[in-house]
Amino acid sequence: MGKSVTEKIFEKHLVDGKMSTGEEVGLKIDHTLTQDSTGTMAYLEFEAMGISQVKTQLSLSFVDHNMLQNDFRNADDHRYLQSVAAKYGIVFSRPGNGICHQLYLERFAQPGVTLLGSDSHTPTAGGMGMIAIGAGGLDVAAAMAGEPFYLEMPDVYGINLTGKLAPFVSAKDVVLEVLKKLTVKGGVNKILEYFGSGVKTLSVPERGTITNMGTETGATTSIFPSDEVTKQFLASQGRESRWMELEADKDVRYSEVLDIDLAKVEPLLAMPHSPDNIKPVSELEGTLVDQVCIGSCTNSSLRDLKIVSALLRGKKVHENLSLTVSAGSRQVMENLAVTGELEPLIQSGARILENSCGPCIGIGQAPTTGAVSLRTFNRNFKGRSGTQDAKVYLTSPETAVAAAITGKITDPRKLGVFPEISMPEKFILSDAMFIPAGVNPNAKVIMGPNITSLPQFQSTPSLLKGEVLLKTGDNITTDDILPGGTDIMSLRSNIPEISKYIFHRVDTTFYQRAIQKQGGFIVGAENYGQGSSREHAALAPRYIGVKAVIVKSFARIHMANLINFGILPLTFADKKDYDNIEQGDILELEINHLVETLTLKNKTKTIEIKVNLNLSKQEKEQIKAGGKLAVIKNKQK
Repeated sequence: MGKSVTEKIFEKHLVDGKMSTGEEVGLKIDHTLTQDSTGTMAYLEFEAMGISQVKTQLSLSFVDHNMLQNDFRNADDHRYLQSVAAKYGIVFSRPGNGICHQLYLERFAQPGVTLLGSDSHTPTAGGMGMIAIGAGGLDVAAAMAGEPFYLEMPDVYGINLTGKLAPFVSAKDVVLEVLKKLTVKGGVNKILEYFGSGVKTLSVPERGTITNMGTETGATTSIFPSDEVTKQFLASQGRESRWMELEADKDVRYSEVLDIDLAKVEPLLAMPHSPDNIKPVSELEGTLVDQVCIGSCTNSSLRDLKIVSALLRGKKVHENLSLTVSAGSRQVMENLAVTGELEPLIQSGARILENSCGPCIGIGQAPTTGAVSLRTFNRNFKGRSGTQDAKVYLTSPETAVAAAITGKITDPRKLGVFPEISMPEKFILSDAMFIPAGVNPNAKVIMGPNITSLPQFQSTPSLLKGEVLLKTGDNITTDDILPGGTDIMSLRSNIPEISKYIFHRVDTTFYQRAIQKQGGFIVGAENYGQGSSREHAALAPRYIGVKAVIVKSFARIHMANLINFGILPLTFADKKDYDNIEQGDILELEINHLVETLTLKNKTKTIEIKVNLNLSKQEKEQIKAGGKLAVIKNKQK
């Protein structure tokens, strides 16, 4: 039987385990990627391992998330990141250079390589024909120390693309169609592999848009083949020598196949407050819009902004809304400027923002009270924009421009003739804000006063007892557990302070109750922990004494982060037992042996509940030791 692109890369990088669905495998990681929101903690963890330099082929540190410098804290963290990079052999991307995923795709991605990134949208690089996986910062730190990355071998789910996109329909609409079919949990323990005759009609940046937002299905990653289109993109970046052909065998068998005729895809929107709440734009026409934001790691490539510029040429932004545009990299901005395509954006009245994540993670541009905001981003969780009652819709650049011009949701196909754009054979390259990797053992690591030491956790006791501190519903996100935004994200290197904001938007009393009760349990429903890779959503709860999280099902990255910090991830053996636990109940759990099924005692209701603990051998060691860092440090002794 033939092999998929996924299997070919896994086979080349397999260092432990067997490539059978559901089995634990260990992969050699070639490249790592961090960003400033998660990177500070990742490098504190790396330093704690006592390794003299990174052991990967390439490690990169980007500053792109929390770039507002209202006081010393963000600036200090950025200085810390730069000093760590200099000491341990890491490429450093300075603030203002651009968004990590866009920059990586342009300047570093190469077919056949493995990438582990401390950001859930790391799969963007799958558009280049590589295995790119998002993970918690501790997993990335371990990879930099030379440790394999362990995961459950996913199913390889095929998505067969045929046909060609119609004018005013783009890659964003394709991935929204995928989300419509799979939902935000339909990709769990799957790798989405694209194939078929329609693949060749999509450029690498368009493929990156699709693999980027495949994250919202819960998929481990998404991947395209490496073909002549890939070769052409690498050549335009002066990196043709990095190309290799990598396609699935003709007789490959996928676990399942989803067929999508690109010619039949229409402009789509994800309605509030979930990326899988999909409707055709045509059904929502006429809805008044207050704000439009174009950018993010999903839609900030040169291709996207060329389309935006062409559609805005000679037009004005509607007087009743605000339009912001943020390019994904300085390279994109420079190429727009040289060809005169930046001018239509400025002339239209668009607000040109810095090359950063910005509004996508609640850093600036919060909408007005109750506003409708159309964004070319990847998430529209309630409150993520910075305005709790805002209604955020996810759209393509084409649909975003149509709304910016008309002041209301408008089918972009009504804008007239679709503009012809030309991509450069050779991009104008802008690498001035990369600081190359070099190992300097004598370099001083500079830590500001807001950067605290890593918490030291004890090994897990044999008896866990405590109160249910909170009971939640379905699809609790990492934004719900530990919100983003300027005030909270500036505390990302200070665990004692950031812990005060756990579940801040869900229950403002949570932190105080957890401290008073000396920790306890959290109960959740389906898809608990969906969203970003931020390990603070596990590390901070552990810091205040959360012992276990009991749910119907977990999102992949968050479950791994819980294990990394010694919190038991338990699932109900019978999902109906979710109804037999309430907030305030006292629970007790014996874990002398980490067997698959444990008996949880609800002392308040005097009942017993069966819960599952599906851990690999590696994960059991981590739980016993109190977390992954303790295991790695013990290896160094």
